[in-house]
Amino acid sequence: MDSRTKRRLSPAELDALARRALGAGVAEHTELTDGFANAVWRLRLDDGREVVCKLSPPPELDQLSYERNLLRMEASAYELAAGAGVPVARLLCAGFDDPVLGGDYLMLGVLDGVPWNTVRPDGEDGLRRELGRLLARLNTVTGEVFGYPHAGITGSTWRQAYLAMVDALLADTVRYPTPLPAPAARIRAVLAAAAPALDEVTTPHLVHFDIWPGNVFLDLTGTPRIQAIIDHERAFWGDPLAEFATPTLFGELREDDPLLAGYREVTPMELTPAARVRLDLYHAYLYLILLVENGPRQYPEAEYARIRDRCVASLTGVLDRLLPVG
Repeated sequence: MDSRTKRRLSPAELDALARRALGAGVAEHTELTDGFANAVWRLRLDDGREVVCKLSPPPELDQLSYERNLLRMEASAYELAAGAGVPVARLLCAGFDDPVLGGDYLMLGVLDGVPWNTVRPDGEDGLRRELGRLLARLNTVTGEVFGYPHAGITGSTWRQAYLAMVDALLADTVRYPTPLPAPAARIRAVLAAAAPALDEVTTPHLVHFDIWPGNVFLDLTGTPRIQAIIDHERAFWGDPLAEFATPTLFGELREDDPLLAGYREVTPMELTPAARVRLDLYHAYLYLILLVENGPRQYPEAEYARIRDRCVASLTGVLDRLLPVG
């Protein structure tokens, strides 16, 4: 989808960046447009290598608070995920505060598989089960603090960090007025009232938080399998249960979901009443992101309207479930 956050570079600028980063110029370039935030190109270099170049938004663009230094979190997450045995694209080079570009970039190895959102392979339940196992491995990575350290939105407890993340999003609605189903103060109060359920989480775990089919590459050369999980830019340190929010967007996590079955093959995950409350909190946060992010991104209205309407309705449902009785 087109977005104002996608930085535009000329062929000459792409060539100069590739020479600085990888020591070779660009013979061919193709923009990859499936993503929603960062500009991404597939480059064929003049030494024969093929790479993916990912750029941070233009430096003059005022992004959402949690989006500060997204590519720095992504670079860290790729290395941590690979160390945990999760297949990812190979990080070739990361440049931060590039003096010419005026921002950050990543150079990644090209994947020869296909994004899951573009195909309907046989055995999708098996693939979803495999995805669950890989997410469980990713979530074994632990950190020192909850939240988004690269964006400066953190907490010493998961409840504190979660509410700081919510506060940052709601504060962003001052700069970017957003159609919400209730006043920001009311939304915050409902989420805060339910937030004691988060105290069950005492260790910060690495959470991708953007697992949709477009971020999962498949190898279809034989029996379909997952080749790599990509786009870790929205990752944070928090509750592994939050990993299930995006794969169940506009729905709920069912006990018979193959994703959950695969996860449980690696580590326990119980859907207790308190866990259901936590998952509602994570869905609420995700719906807020999808609503507020249109401010800086300015998606095409015809493409975005359906997402916005579903988010408003779904957020309303979550807030109604979380609303204290009496």
